[in-house]
Amino acid sequence: MSLDVGAFLLQTVPFARTLGITFDSVADGRAVCRLPDRPDLHNHVAGPHAGALFTLAESASGAAMLSALGDQLSRAVPLATTATIGYRKLAMGETYAEARLLVTRQEVIDKLDAGERPEFDVAVDIKNAEGTVVSTFTITWTLRPNRP
Repeated sequence: MSLDVGAFLLQTVPFARTLGITFDSVADGRAVCRLPDRPDLHNHVAGPHAGALFTLAESASGAAMLSALGDQLSRAVPLATTATIGYRKLAMGETYAEARLLVTRQEVIDKLDAGERPEFDVAVDIKNAEGTVVSTFTITWTLRPNRP
């Protein structure tokens, strides 16, 4: 795919850019992105605020989804529909998100081709600088077919 997914997301989702999210890698239904450790992003215990962690996870999940399905943007609009969050450990310092699509590209394309509105999950692990999982997310996406 010729689309630079990380750059595309930062251009179309200004809030992710405001938080300073950067993309390390995006390809084949996977993405890794980072949230810097900045005092203005902290919560009351000096770690990244839950809202910043959510934005990191959603950005990673969107990038993973687009890396597999970005060529479908001419026929459908991607929308996050639900998210399940598990906070496991206090996050401190820089954090990064690893996202992976939990369906195959073909499963989603087959549903679109059948005139259905596919829904599918992307799993995201948020880790601290030492690689310890501090939060887990499952974000459900849909591709809403464009109206004729």
